[in-house]
Parts: sequence; structure tokens; C-alpha cells
Amino acid sequence: MAITTALIKELRERTGAGMLDCKKALEENGGDIEKAIDWLREKGIAKAAKKSGRVAAEGLVFAAVSADRKKGAILEFNSETDFVAKNDEFKNFGEKLVQLSLEHDLTSEDELKAFELEGKKVEDNLTELIAKIGENMNIRRLKLVSTNGFIETYIHLGGKIGVLLNVSGEATPKNVEKAKGVAMHVAAMDPKYLNSEQVTADDLEREKEIARHQLQQEGKPENIIEKILDGKMRKFYEENCLVNQKYVRDDSVTIEKFIAPSSIISFDRFKVGEGIEKEESDFAAEVAAMAGN
Repeated sequence: MAITTALIKELRERTGAGMLDCKKALEENGGDIEKAIDWLREKGIAKAAKKSGRVAAEGLVFAAVSADRKKGAILEFNSETDFVAKNDEFKNFGEKLVQLSLEHDLTSEDELKAFELEGKKVEDNLTELIAKIGENMNIRRLKLVSTNGFIETYIHLGGKIGVLLNVSGEATPKNVEKAKGVAMHVAAMDPKYLNSEQVTADDLEREKEIARHQLQQEGKPENIIEKILDGKMRKFYEENCLVNQKYVRDDSVTIEKFIAPSSIISFDRFKVGEGIEKEESDFAAEVAAMAGN
């Protein structure tokens, strides 16, 4: 039987599986749509597809560093519930993903999903895990960093926040210890920029306008508002730029002075679920609905 677009479309609508999976299922079963549905169910694809639209805003952040500290990877792997994020199979899979990315220089989620793990694509392994555990999961973001300096990482709250720090200089025990301290600081203080050069003109102007309106509402004279704004912008840099922030463990020094003679080249901070709109549910209403009330 010919595998037509209409047949693939019908199978997709009935199972929720992807177009390529539907095409393969039909090819494997001679175009018989009922057998193709059974084939997708057996593979766990149909079950996983039904869960793919559900919000996955929990999970863990994983990080890995090469033995020479010249390369590091950080990855956010999401699940629907925190309960599943504590599951050993979930954690083991996340560790495999970040190690795979590090060892094979994978720089995007799509590259990682298409890469082979244990004889099949990562995406297929993920589909099987979704079907087995019964929750939607998602490889949300991945960052790979290489450097002429060294890499340090820090995982906070058991994986809820992860930091990857790229530092200049040699990876001496003292420098690594300092970098670990800065990575912990990044996890705690959530800087928005590395330094003032990264603050865009639009961001700065927006902050100025907010401060200007506040000063006007306080009745400050226009002729001194600009002078006050200069001080407020310095404060903005101190609060939002990593190198200008006071070290969380010793507020007598800035991060820039603390890390010297090394300097920070870049940092990445992943917090699980940030930016994802979580679904709010009324548990009592759900129970009542299940009971038919």
C-alpha cells in the first residue's frame, strides 16, 4: 500500500506522534494504519507524544568539565514534577547528556538530540524514558564553552541552579578555589551582566527613565536630577555587573579584585524553569472532578 501524505497525517492526528515516526510506522507495517498505531504504542512513541504538550518546568541543571579544565558544558533537563527530577533514571540520563555534550563538542540541543547514545539517537532514548516514567521531559538548553584559561562550575540546591565560569590564567589550586567562590557568588546573586560594557544603551536608558520618574515624583529639582542619576547608574553597575558586585563572602572587595590576578571571561547561570510559564492547578477542584462532583 502506498504511504501517502494523507495517511501520515491521519496517523499523526490519531496518535500525536511526529511526522517522521508516523511515516516509519506505516512503512514498517505496509501502510496498515491500525498496525502502525500498535507499532507506535509498542515503541512508546504514541504514549510519549500525548505527554509532549504538557509543561515541563521542573528538573535539574547538570554541568561537566574536562580533565584539563579547558572545556565545560552546562545543561538544563526538565521534567513536569520535582518528584521525577529526583528519580535516579532521570538524573543518570541528565549526567549522560552533559558528558556526551562535553566529550563530543555538541553545542546545541538539536545536535545533542540527533547524536547517538547506546545505539540510537538521544531523542529516541528520551522518548523511551518519557514513556517509561510517564511524564513529559525536555532538553531545554545547552551551553558548551572552550577557553585558553580554565573552567569552573558550581551546582546549587541539588541542581536547581548551575553556574559555568570561564576564567583567565592558570588552573592553580588557589585560582580554582577563587573561581569556585565566584561561581557560588553568581548562583546566589544572579548578576545580569559581566561588566558595564555588556549593559546595552537601551537597558541603561530604561533604568535612567525609571530613576528619573522616581526622582520627579519625590519633587527633586530638575537641575540636580542628572547629578543624582549619575550616582544611581554607578549603583546600578555595582548591583548588576558581576565584576562590580561586592563578593558575597567578603563585602570589602569587589569580584574583580577578589579574582585577581585572574579575570572573568564569561559566565553562564542556569536556573531550572526560569522563563517558563507554569500551569497553575487547583488540586481540590481536580479531586472533585475525578470524583464526579
